[in-house]
Amino acid sequence: MSLKKVVSLFLAIMFLYFVVVQYNDPDPELWMPIYGIAVAASLSIFFGKAPNRYVFFILAGAYFLAAFQQWPPKYEGVFWGEMAMRSINIELARESLGLAISAIGMIILGFLRN
Repeated sequence: MSLKKVVSLFLAIMFLYFVVVQYNDPDPELWMPIYGIAVAASLSIFFGKAPNRYVFFILAGAYFLAAFQQWPPKYEGVFWGEMAMRSINIELARESLGLAISAIGMIILGFLRN
């Protein structure tokens, strides 16, 4: 298996995990499709059916813009050791981080696309 396929499969599995953990989120109908798009983009590279590389860069821009918009007014961390929210700022920081990771993934996929 080529490096391109390994990386795209890894990203697809990671983003699929992001989709699955959104099941218990207060608004899964918003977040599951957002990460589902990243799964589909990753699988498009894996199966060799990817659109033009600029589509990935546009997606990256959209994810970065959303991450910036989602950033909390007051950063209180993400508290990796616990799942409970102490404030909405923690939830916003986690959502922003997930969107930034998605953006970085799209940039990687854009460069993998020949």
